[in-house]
Amino acid sequence: MAYQAGGQRSQPRPVPESPRARAYLHDYATLLEAVPFPSVVFDHRWDVVLANAAFETLFRSVAPHPTAMPGDNFLRFVLFHPDAGTILGEHESSWCLPMLAHFAAAVERHGHDHQLQAIRRDIAQDPIMEAAYRQGLPHWIRAVGPEAVEHDGAVRPLLHPDPRWGRDCRVVGETPKTLQDMGYSRLTLVLREARGPVPSAPGSRRAGRTGSHLSVVPSPRG
Repeated sequence: MAYQAGGQRSQPRPVPESPRARAYLHDYATLLEAVPFPSVVFDHRWDVVLANAAFETLFRSVAPHPTAMPGDNFLRFVLFHPDAGTILGEHESSWCLPMLAHFAAAVERHGHDHQLQAIRRDIAQDPIMEAAYRQGLPHWIRAVGPEAVEHDGAVRPLLHPDPRWGRDCRVVGETPKTLQDMGYSRLTLVLREARGPVPSAPGSRRAGRTGSHLSVVPSPRG
């Protein structure tokens, strides 16, 4: 079922109180499961409400993590999971910085939200991530323009465990009014068939941080 993507959760999945809303989500989960591409519904904290089997397949190789599983909170996965870069290509510039920009906007709108504040504290405890948030993010937005922050329509590198799929995806935001009224958003990663030689699966290579600064963060001048 769509509710099970990502394995066991550290916290209960957010569920609306209204029976009508719960019934809508139940039917929407059926719709989501019929989509062949990874698709996820999340709230303003990026807590995952629904995710389909294709989403689970995409991230099936990631190691267990207490707070940053993709089926629990997608923002935490992108920012904090050590395996994120093995699937999300060009992890820093194509995924981390746009997500940090959306997080900054969420903090402006929901500044007293305890879970968002907890994420902010976790960012602050990671010197590299804190540098990206406070220094790299404004620099990057000035350099590439505000359109780079948007998810909908973006083409971003993606390393799917199934080699039949190519090296990137189209991110499509498709949130119907009913979901929007619940405070939820939906993203779908539209996969593309591989062209040319089949690349190795992401599990065969490990991506991690190197050096003391993200490449998109200006190094401090001595």
